[in-house]
Amino acid sequence: MITSEAWRGKRYAVLGLARSGLATVDALITAGAQVTAWDTNDTRREEAADRVQELSLDLSRVDLDFADPVEIDLSGFSGVVVSPGVPLNKHPIAAHAAAFGVPVIGDVELFAQARADLPPHKVVGITGTNGKSTTTALIDHICRTSGLPSLAGGNIGLPILGRDPLPEGGVYVLELSSYQVDLTFSLDCDVAVLLNITPDHLDRYDGFAAYAAAKARLFAMQSKGHAAVIGIGDTPSYEIAAQLARAGRSEDLSKIAPGVCMDQSRWPALQGPHNAQNALAAIAACEALGVAREAIDRGLETFPGLPHRMERVATKNGVLFVNDSKATNADSTAPALSAYPRIHWILGGLAKTNDLDACRPGFPHVAKAYTIGDASEMFAKLLEGEMPVERSGTLEAAVKSAAANARPGETVLLSPACASFDQFKDYEARGQAFRDAVEALG
Repeated sequence: MITSEAWRGKRYAVLGLARSGLATVDALITAGAQVTAWDTNDTRREEAADRVQELSLDLSRVDLDFADPVEIDLSGFSGVVVSPGVPLNKHPIAAHAAAFGVPVIGDVELFAQARADLPPHKVVGITGTNGKSTTTALIDHICRTSGLPSLAGGNIGLPILGRDPLPEGGVYVLELSSYQVDLTFSLDCDVAVLLNITPDHLDRYDGFAAYAAAKARLFAMQSKGHAAVIGIGDTPSYEIAAQLARAGRSEDLSKIAPGVCMDQSRWPALQGPHNAQNALAAIAACEALGVAREAIDRGLETFPGLPHRMERVATKNGVLFVNDSKATNADSTAPALSAYPRIHWILGGLAKTNDLDACRPGFPHVAKAYTIGDASEMFAKLLEGEMPVERSGTLEAAVKSAAANARPGETVLLSPACASFDQFKDYEARGQAFRDAVEALG
């Protein structure tokens, strides 16, 4: 695991003991820090206590107790490490910690503090509303294809503090949500990437401008001379790029313009205009790391893609079935509709907005729409007159009907433009249900 001598003898509170919280407790305890941990879930607290014993440490020297940090005196604490899922705009921990002058941080900030103890390395940080996971995984894949030691972490894969340090010359590729950036203050990325900014997570921010400002902080933490890669297809991202230029960082800046025509035919897992932009960002980031263009091309061609993100599930009777369950809003669905010429579109679930305007440019590609879930009726009414629509209700029914209607050369696409929580535990369960329904077609 990743630890730091800088934490030894210091006292931290850890709030939230899911995967990243447990990894944080492990790392701090191993480094010799004093830890007060808390989760409202009794089982998670028990697991944290058990994990300390699994570390094979001298238990007589381990300082771990359990208490809700909101209810204790935080004098002398070096930080409160919170899960990104804790809503700082509503949870009392922010005000309580501030009363004692104690910073509220995340595990990525602890990683930033530990960097001086790690073998020489570079860090790529990727943020944005859509495309983060694909771009993070793609950069990691290209680095490893080129022979660079690399691992993907942050908001993807295993918690970063729970990973083994990379050898000298390694590259840490971190997917960073706005929540994680909010909790980070000293992460100086060698390459920082912003893909896009569209309205999302506004329940956690005082308006869209505050959400965009959270993304911009990734660049504010950078040293001059470190590379910045920014997609300028939306106004907030364009303005962040302009601000960097005005601050004298033009030479650091690579701008990814929208609508760049690219030959994606050799990249089976990177179809659609959104993946063209993801690929351009990854190319710019890898070039900034010094990766040879031949290795970049090889990485693009061999990238396997990520589950539930434009995932090619099967081809049956000449019909391609694509699982894009991760598309939980209209902005993330829109590019998928332009990726294939003739689509049977399965959409619906728990709607985040009451319109599909962002998807409109892709409507000419849709042969028929099949609406499901809580938004089935609303979306059907929005789309009637634009295309043939069937109110399927369930995902299984939609797959069966779409498969029956599709002709060879056409695509059945699950790209819901909705959250999944009306009918499924999460988008992954929804994507697996799509896979199962496709497999059941025989």
